[in-house]
Amino acid sequence: MKPYVLAVDQGTSSTKALLVDAAGGIVSRGRAALGQFHPGPGLVEQDATELLDGVRAAVADCVRGTDPRDVAGLALSTQRESVVLWDAATTKPVCPLVSWQDQRGGERAARLAAAGVGQEVRRRTGLPLDPMFSALRMAALLDSHDPSRAHSTAGSLRLGTVDAYLLHALTGVPVTEAGNASRTQLLDLATGDWDDELLDWFDVPRAALSRIVPSTGPFGTLRGFAPLVDGTPVLAVMGDSHAALFAHAGWRPGTVKATYGTGSSVMTIADSPAPAADVCSTIAWSTGLPAYAHEANIRSAGRTLTWLADLLGTEPEHLIRLAADADAGDVTLVPAFGGIGAPWWDAQAVPLLAGFGLGTGRAQLARAALESVAFQVGDVLAALPGPRQIVADGGLSRSDALLQLQADISGVTVARTRHHELSAAGAAHLAGLGLGWWTTEDLAQRADSDLQTFEPTWSDEQRRSALGHWHQRLTAARHLGTRR
Repeated sequence: MKPYVLAVDQGTSSTKALLVDAAGGIVSRGRAALGQFHPGPGLVEQDATELLDGVRAAVADCVRGTDPRDVAGLALSTQRESVVLWDAATTKPVCPLVSWQDQRGGERAARLAAAGVGQEVRRRTGLPLDPMFSALRMAALLDSHDPSRAHSTAGSLRLGTVDAYLLHALTGVPVTEAGNASRTQLLDLATGDWDDELLDWFDVPRAALSRIVPSTGPFGTLRGFAPLVDGTPVLAVMGDSHAALFAHAGWRPGTVKATYGTGSSVMTIADSPAPAADVCSTIAWSTGLPAYAHEANIRSAGRTLTWLADLLGTEPEHLIRLAADADAGDVTLVPAFGGIGAPWWDAQAVPLLAGFGLGTGRAQLARAALESVAFQVGDVLAALPGPRQIVADGGLSRSDALLQLQADISGVTVARTRHHELSAAGAAHLAGLGLGWWTTEDLAQRADSDLQTFEPTWSDEQRRSALGHWHQRLTAARHLGTRR
């Protein structure tokens, strides 16, 4: 038996690789940074070639000193709603990747809403008509690079999420994983396939899209991906937030996963694909039959801290340390960079910094930024059905102050695992299940081991007062957006 699975987490700001053994232990790690650029207001792009090169670099770093023939297969987790347009014959990108944070497509969304199809889009896809999801960006890319749709209709141009691009580039097989596909707003949750009417509304040809397969494939085998051996299989693929939920053994009802990354994803398993009132429905993963989840997406979590750090000429880690012991006082930051996501879904909301004065310093601003993350997640948790426990992951979850604040604001226990690479681990766990290395019971025990918990300490009155203050400022940010 080959002793290792290589798990790759391709995220917004970096690619991470883990070499995982048959006992679930991490043998080695690799990492490559990934930049982004902002060519205009509301536009966020990345270099797709740099992304692919970063995957190669992270893998090479991870397996250095290991015989590549000992790798049983590749497991992949990816950023989700970002879109790549590439040449079908060469798999070379024809333009920059358009990030999930990008806001292009708003005008088309308004036209579709005016045409009265918004509710039907949500009913079929589980997702509100919002520029966060891939279909609007796909249409915008085609408008720029294939306005007649001749090349995409012929299949000579391919379009897809990051998993589809990587799978085609690494294996030559044009497939995409079901959970990632469900984030495009072109998949009907009831059928698990591309929907012809949705494709028509968004003007995306079916021939440009990859074939949808379960999270366990088949995905094909690697080719030309040194140092891994040609023929190494791709064993599992999931969206990064879905993989983190899987790593928490999130198939158990009542477990709510909160990822504190660049943005934040709050996700819990669902009984059916029926859309929820204020949050999204999605395919979490598929191992033959799809597992559904409710999810809420917050656009700016860690990104708020990096923005503030850039503004103040310091590092996010320094601000997080300052925030731990600070009191924001009356200072509130509403990070509506590109609008506010769940549960409000207000694309018109604008960023707002309120309550500051001549005596306001870095510590108060840092605390307000940290509080903005917890308040946004708290609003989402209030829209989800009765969480029994919140399990936290992502870079910001290392902040004790944030997780204690989250417990206080939400009135629910927050637990943090000692493992921080949850997305890569979740993909590895799914791959190991297929290899027979462990069972779901083994994975549940692993997820529950060595948790650190944060219990609520605020009174109900403290909680109501803090939430009332936040919602007052949030309402102001939304109102200002209507006046632009």
